[in-house]
Amino acid sequence: MHNIYKTTGQLQRMQAQRIKYLQEEIENFPEDPFNYYALALEYAGSAPHEAEQLFEKLISDFPDYLPVYYQAANYYFDKGDNARAEELFLAGIALAETQKNEKTLRELKGSYSIFKTETDDEF
Repeated sequence: MHNIYKTTGQLQRMQAQRIKYLQEEIENFPEDPFNYYALALEYAGSAPHEAEQLFEKLISDFPDYLPVYYQAANYYFDKGDNARAEELFLAGIALAETQKNEKTLRELKGSYSIFKTETDDEF
């Protein structure tokens, strides 16, 4: 029988392998925003500074890469940088409208609504 439960060490090794693979993919395909995006998500929990650098690179170098706006906005919200989070939510909503991407538009608007409710409660 296969043990589906992984130890912390196994999970860390798996993440390290994914990170190494994504770094190699970025080296081989530097114009593919997905690899930067996937690496940012890998780093978000364990190396937030690296994740932030990748989110910012995506936004500046690949501004039409819509998936980054949802994740980056939520990253900054979780970090407590509400001004940057709101900026990214609004930019993502505008881009989703321009790209006519209804599914992502709904997700961004829904997340932005939660963001507004939670940040309005702080004041």
